[in-house]
Amino acid sequence: MLSTVFLFILGLVIICVGGDKFVDNAVIVARKFGMSEIMIGATIVSIGTTLPEVLVSTTAAFGGSAAICAGNAYGSIICNTALIAGISQFFRPANGIDKKSFNWNVSLFFLFSIFLFIVQWATGSIPRYAGILLLLGFLVYSAGYVRLLSGNSKEDAPQEENTSAATALVLMIVFAAALFVGARLLVDNGILLAQAAGVPERVIAVTFIALGTSLPELVTTITSIIKGYASLGLGNILGANLLNLLLVMGIPATISGFAVERQTTFLDVPISMAVMLVLTVPLFIKKRGYRLQGLALLVIYAAYCLYSFL
Repeated sequence: MLSTVFLFILGLVIICVGGDKFVDNAVIVARKFGMSEIMIGATIVSIGTTLPEVLVSTTAAFGGSAAICAGNAYGSIICNTALIAGISQFFRPANGIDKKSFNWNVSLFFLFSIFLFIVQWATGSIPRYAGILLLLGFLVYSAGYVRLLSGNSKEDAPQEENTSAATALVLMIVFAAALFVGARLLVDNGILLAQAAGVPERVIAVTFIALGTSLPELVTTITSIIKGYASLGLGNILGANLLNLLLVMGIPATISGFAVERQTTFLDVPISMAVMLVLTVPLFIKKRGYRLQGLALLVIYAAYCLYSFL
């Protein structure tokens, strides 16, 4: 039991330190390449924080358990948007966004969300052809950001950091790996402690496991808020949500199409789009977020968890 407690605390320390350094190096990369905070958050940072979910979904597909990927992906989107972005907007609302990056990311999210809803409604599954289209969508998404980046001027970007862009990128990979390791230590040993305390498995599933898959995004977002880079955290959430559609579901669907539960199609998909509307509409219209918006997202997440639990 003492070793479990020690590993749980070690995991917490690793994700705190890893999240802090991950954000620092992400900001250095953004400045070196003349990228906005929201752009770096929606690309490199979101890929780093979503990588654990991509690995899990790919492993599940090869293991014949691809059907769990859709529920996990949509659950992660809801957690990212309603809980993590809700916390971000409540404590430090985003003030000013890179509109080109924002519009590109959000428009693709809703395009593929509607596409997947229609496919799931019509077939009750995500067939292989849909998975291929999702992966092609990832290529389009990446190409769009390459184009946006090539149009950015680096003349006005601050260059006071001594760390080179290449070094910062390598350090980002290292600390992204640290986030993954720390999250696994925290979640796995947290489950063991909860089981030892007699906590029901259902409660463990909707707390430790559900939050555990979004822990890198949560740590990155909170660290961004503390350091005053709220837009980086917002970009991380937007990018991670889209990658959950394109990669977390696209890869297992391409490997082997899989069935989707009716509740996922008619509850999780509409809620994931609804919370994204609550998050993005004020940002699109006013180019800033509001505390009331964050509160609304947190209330929606609490209601969703309560409904799922009951």
